[in-house]
Amino acid sequence: MPPRFSPRWPHALASLLWLLLVLVRPAEAQLNLRVGPGGSFQPMPIAVADFSGDPSLAPLVAGIVTSNLKRSGYFVPIEKARFPETPNFDAAPRFAAWKEAGAQGLVTGRVSRDASGGIKAEFRLWDVLAGQQMIGQQYAGSAANARRMGHLISDAVYTKITGIGGFFDTRIAFVDESGSKERRRKRLAIMDQDGANVRYLTSGEAAVVAPRYSPATQDITYMSQITGQQPRVQVINLETGARQVIPTKAEMSTSPRFSPDGRRLVMSDQDGGNASIYVMDLASKAQTRVTNANAIDTSPSFSPDGREIVFESDRGGQQQIYVMGADGSNPRRISFGEGSASQPAWSPRGDYIAFTRQRKGSFAICIMKPDGSGERVLTEGFHNEGPTWAPNGQYVLFFRDPGGQAGGKLYMVDITGRVEQPVPTPSYASDPSWSPLIDPQR
Repeated sequence: MPPRFSPRWPHALASLLWLLLVLVRPAEAQLNLRVGPGGSFQPMPIAVADFSGDPSLAPLVAGIVTSNLKRSGYFVPIEKARFPETPNFDAAPRFAAWKEAGAQGLVTGRVSRDASGGIKAEFRLWDVLAGQQMIGQQYAGSAANARRMGHLISDAVYTKITGIGGFFDTRIAFVDESGSKERRRKRLAIMDQDGANVRYLTSGEAAVVAPRYSPATQDITYMSQITGQQPRVQVINLETGARQVIPTKAEMSTSPRFSPDGRRLVMSDQDGGNASIYVMDLASKAQTRVTNANAIDTSPSFSPDGREIVFESDRGGQQQIYVMGADGSNPRRISFGEGSASQPAWSPRGDYIAFTRQRKGSFAICIMKPDGSGERVLTEGFHNEGPTWAPNGQYVLFFRDPGGQAGGKLYMVDITGRVEQPVPTPSYASDPSWSPLIDPQR
């Protein structure tokens, strides 16, 4: 149920799902954390004080903020036993006491209900070392959106301190896997980025592979296959539940991804022993072939500006990564070194391409610049696959399969390679796709 706003607010705000109000325009603050691939790095000690207000919702929101900041790898929340006080939300905290407790930053908050059943979540971020407030905001909505308010607060704190865009108010699409390896059921599922609110979008009658979020619409594209039939690309709308099978003349269509504006799909169509990259306009269903080599060209991914496509191809003898214009012009190889390279995914910031490198019996999740320079291994092991980017371009999500009768699990790693965290799922999981930040009006 959408929130109801007080008549004192302008009518134009009544249609908004979320209300954002800057409480205080902060003075120049000292608290910041800069994260880069080189040099030393220590997570920032931060305290998230108990939020005051509603006894059922305040602990929930504060707990989500604490958990999110910890999972980012860039913050170490101070244990409650070390808290020197229960701060009054409407007053400045005792900075000297919090500094003595080891905190550099402090988050205070309050969650309250109104007569109509709506809630308001407020927070303040304090720079303990400088003794001043950095930011203060409030969000209003229904009680059902309390968890999301925690994510929005987390994003605001994370962004203010690191200078990097948020990623907590997002969802993850993935393939939920259950059953034995021989008879595994693969369902399309989505969940919040912290593993909550799991929702299944398919029943498992048809196997699902490689879901991909649209960067601009409420759509997910994926491959679906019924036993004995060729896999087909489908698109599902998350708001209406409507589905469409993408028509092609090829024997098999694989590896679909959306263009940055959500109006086109790029995919690989296989005929005979070759596979070529096609771009399809979703409105007209017109297809344009953009590669025509005697090779298997697959796993295409648009650059954030839509001008180029990165893809994998065996045209040089083994799987490697190439970049070309979105019309197929000027293809050039960008991956070199030991082993093969596959599954490229362009960062939403445009600065890196993530991919899987296979060598010496291991699989590594790597990143490199779009010209192929600066390659770095983020994580390596028995079997790591399927990189997908957080919307802020700071983290890569992937799945890891330990082998045997077990199945894959999801993990995220930051672009420095220093932070690696498991992402909880109900059972085995593979083929993750990270959504863009959720529209504030939803």
